[in-house]
Amino acid sequence: MPLKYRDAVQNDLHKIVEIYNSTVASKMVTADTEPVSVDSKQKWFDEHKRDTRPLWVIENATKEIIGWVSFQSFYGRPAYNATVEISIYLAEQQRGKGLGKQILKHCMEQAPAFGVKTLLGFVFAHNEPSIKLFRNLGFEDWATLPNIALLDGQEKGLKILGKRIA
Repeated sequence: MPLKYRDAVQNDLHKIVEIYNSTVASKMVTADTEPVSVDSKQKWFDEHKRDTRPLWVIENATKEIIGWVSFQSFYGRPAYNATVEISIYLAEQQRGKGLGKQILKHCMEQAPAFGVKTLLGFVFAHNEPSIKLFRNLGFEDWATLPNIALLDGQEKGLKILGKRIA
């Protein structure tokens, strides 16, 4: 499926939040335990910059937004400017179709244009589909933080998967 990536605009924030909130109940993707509001994501939205930390919405052939991808600064210190955390979220009906691989490849190809040399994925240790996605594209396990998240009364670990791309 051909995908179109475009910079998110303010009017897209509602759809971005809708897609994000569709992952909360699964306890597989986000550490948010309740849906978030559009207002609560405004600061995060504003922190993205087209030339260094893009936030893209992903559209299908009919211009329907089917997902989004975010490049976020790692640790917020200047020495880490060439390292970003990448987040990919797909609408519920788009998951499991191989789109994540297509999107992650696109991000890996585009990242050097933003001064990015290292990509990181922060993935719950129990989220095998996402771990498999990253590993299949050459990401390696760089850290495991055991039992740092509490989801429905159960402690869960977090993996940090990394890849040098430049």
